[in-house]
Amino acid sequence: MLVGVLPLRPKDIRTDWVFAYGSLIWNPGFEYCRAEIARLHGYHRAFCIGSTRYRGTPNRPGVVLGLDRGGACIGLAYQFSTASREASIEALFRREIPNWVERVYRPSVVQIRLADGQAVAALAFIAERQSRWYRRLPDAEILKTLREAQGQRGPNRDYAINTWQALFDRGVRDPKLERLARLAGETP
Repeated sequence: MLVGVLPLRPKDIRTDWVFAYGSLIWNPGFEYCRAEIARLHGYHRAFCIGSTRYRGTPNRPGVVLGLDRGGACIGLAYQFSTASREASIEALFRREIPNWVERVYRPSVVQIRLADGQAVAALAFIAERQSRWYRRLPDAEILKTLREAQGQRGPNRDYAINTWQALFDRGVRDPKLERLARLAGETP
């Protein structure tokens, strides 16, 4: 559930949590004091964002995960360490929104539910459907892209496999992600 759209300044963030649904799960890149399984209602994990830098190139774009409207998503909630909270939020904004003119994610405060039932407000990066990088691809095209694309951070397939494995290791099952990750890792 979307609580509110944040101003575009990291210093305006008033929550101590961030919701991870993709690479933040296995590569958070910031200090945290607590990590919990959490559920977000109203959005689902989807390969819906084109990547021409980290997991693809301009000639062969990759595809990465975004939170897209509808359904629910089980991910990981990280609670920022107090001492590094501001620096962590700024680092997340640089990572998720490197280009403010053509941003593909909308920073938002959402309500998530932790595994113990506690509801908390968390920063989340929602797929921006108006972005030219937003994609609604059939599974066959997603799979082809995962197998073929490669960017600065390595093969696109590794992104899918690492995300699925990190969730699986925490007891979270995402059948669609698992199917795509397993197939992407196989030789066609």
